[in-house]
Amino acid sequence: MFRLLVFDWDGTLMDSEARIVSSAIAAFADLGLSPRSPEAIRGIIGLGLPEAMQALYPGLAEGRYATIIDRYRHHFLEADATPMPLFPGVAQTLTRLRAEGYLLAVATGKSRRGLDRALAETGLGGLFEVTRCADETRSKPHPQMLLEVMGALAVPAAQTLMIGDSEYDLQMATDAEVAAVGVGYGVQGCERLLHYRPLACFDRIEELHPWLLAQSRPSEEAL
Repeated sequence: MFRLLVFDWDGTLMDSEARIVSSAIAAFADLGLSPRSPEAIRGIIGLGLPEAMQALYPGLAEGRYATIIDRYRHHFLEADATPMPLFPGVAQTLTRLRAEGYLLAVATGKSRRGLDRALAETGLGGLFEVTRCADETRSKPHPQMLLEVMGALAVPAAQTLMIGDSEYDLQMATDAEVAAVGVGYGVQGCERLLHYRPLACFDRIEELHPWLLAQSRPSEEAL
């Protein structure tokens, strides 16, 4: 049924929430901005950085956002040492899916620099056919990122599945006419994601593989 599996990164494959929050708080403090709560910062995870900062600080001059982003990147990529492990079972699940012939891709709100660094550090880069980042195309929830992934691999929407932990992932999939499943262990829980009518919502990434197997079996009604 599905040939192409497109994964979000932060909150879906990598547990990076704590560093994102701490890096944002430090950047805002460096620049003398009014604080934003951890809950507010978690709410923008998944967006591209310009869209995220505009959501947290609406109405600033355009150049001000660039300054905030630069300071955030300093903390996230250089100054903050908060661990960012892969979620349990991620490497094994991706390796198994790739071995079984699925095409794997990433569509993320991260920058290209940030994603390339994460792929190198985790050793997962060779598993993905295509990756798209928010600084290369339109930010989620706009569907352009997902459309570009499908176009690069010549896979139609009907054979594509989006896997993500946020409403931005699921809205992007809906707007691209792509099926989606949610994961409830990331930034937003299944209760919130179910409003976007994913085909399923998993508590562990390991649940994805047996679910895909079930989708590929003919139903009893068809026999």
